[in-house]
Amino acid sequence: MKKKILAIAGSVRKNSVNKALLGYIANTFSEVCAIEIYDQVEQLPIFNPDLEGDLMPAIITELQAKIVAADGVIISTPEYVFSLPGNLKNLLEWNVSSTVFLEKPVALIVAAASGLKAFESLDLVMSTITCSPIPDELKAHFQGIGKKVSIDGEILDIEIIEKINSLMKAFSTIIESGN
Repeated sequence: MKKKILAIAGSVRKNSVNKALLGYIANTFSEVCAIEIYDQVEQLPIFNPDLEGDLMPAIITELQAKIVAADGVIISTPEYVFSLPGNLKNLLEWNVSSTVFLEKPVALIVAAASGLKAFESLDLVMSTITCSPIPDELKAHFQGIGKKVSIDGEILDIEIIEKINSLMKAFSTIIESGN
């Protein structure tokens, strides 16, 4: 049976490079994994810690159910002003006090002009909420991404394709082994 992967893009831009990378992964690895690209990030309400239990918005409960049901999660994001995009940070904040990410295999991709600060931040946040460090083989950082992906979402750089393929091979191995 195919493993279920939930893929989350940190960008809400229509022609997002990060969505294109997730699209490449979903298409290329469709024989191995059932990959759902989560497309409701921009519809999530602003995080409010007072909204717990019965007060939790339905869209958040549905998101958490998707995370729990997934065998692994891939997050691909740009960097905005040396940080994570607010909408991705909002999604993560809704899940900080839950256990939905606890020991869940997570792969991280940052594709941006620079992306260093977003990469560091995403790694720290996800290592914290999964309660374990994210292995290096499950992380990819692509700088200067703009000219390496076409306007149609086609990846033009063979090194990016090779790195994603390597990341997905490691991710699949970890998911299969249950680690």
